[in-house]
Amino acid sequence: MNAARVYHVATVLSNGKVLITGGQNSAYLLNADSYDPSTGTWTNAGSMSTVRVAHAVAILSNGIVLVTGGYDGSTSLISTESYNPSTGTWTTTGNMNIARRQHTASTLLNGNVLVIGGAISGVLNSAELYNPSTGTWTATGNMNVGRQQHKSSVLANGTVLMSGGNDGSTTLNSAELYNPSSGTWTTTGNMNVARSGHTASVLTNGKVLVTGGSNSGVYVNTPELYDISTGTWTITGSMSVARGDHTASVLTNGFVLVNGGKNSGGYLNTAELYNPSTGSWTLATNMNIARCDHTASVLANGTVLIAGGQNSGYLNSAELY
Repeated sequence: MNAARVYHVATVLSNGKVLITGGQNSAYLLNADSYDPSTGTWTNAGSMSTVRVAHAVAILSNGIVLVTGGYDGSTSLISTESYNPSTGTWTTTGNMNIARRQHTASTLLNGNVLVIGGAISGVLNSAELYNPSTGTWTATGNMNVGRQQHKSSVLANGTVLMSGGNDGSTTLNSAELYNPSSGTWTTTGNMNVARSGHTASVLTNGKVLVTGGSNSGVYVNTPELYDISTGTWTITGSMSVARGDHTASVLTNGFVLVNGGKNSGGYLNTAELYNPSTGSWTLATNMNIARCDHTASVLANGTVLIAGGQNSGYLNSAELY
């Protein structure tokens, strides 16, 4: 990449390129990078209106990228902006109702974007909806529990599953479902293990695979599956090592690639594959560089782009699986 960065976000664009936004190294970053798989090169993708880390990004049905909230080094952000891949330009759009960082943003089946939780000075249970047609935000139902560093997953039936995170003092094993039709939240089954800094991947069979994370400083190697038909979680094998702040990518063959992160032993370069048909894990090829807090993007040709992150320093390197 043109700049080393951590706590950034990577988004696969409709043209096949990958947009990297925000993050930090020794400074908070304003500029964005774009990766072109056809040439294997990085180019500058312009600058956002403000620096941001711990932000959340959603891609709209028209291919526009919406960047929301985050932290600028002194305060949580209420501002949002959008990137147009066709023109390569950034424009500001409507402010959220509440400033937030370490939240999630999910594009719903109706095209609206649901932003959930996060933190200002305290942890938030609020949620709001962005309407791309008007560029405005409206409040929707509050979660039952305030949470940050959680994960949100849009399920096949259009509901949104919220899992784990922390409430500012306690790591959570609770999960909730958002119904876009009613704008309400309902509790669903608890995970077997409380976790934050985990991953949540929607599998081709509709289930959600949660991997890794940490619970009060103890790293987790117990993955779980959420079954939407029963609202329950089941443990599915064990990874080779506990890890948090890693990535998980659903490959074109339906397998899930988990790589990098960290645990009590340090930064990890290991990777492993989950087979949904057997519920088993196998080791994959190690990355060239150990890293955590990186990004992983599945490209149109099926390869996975790993970018940035940190180990003993900030990384600008990228590699392909």
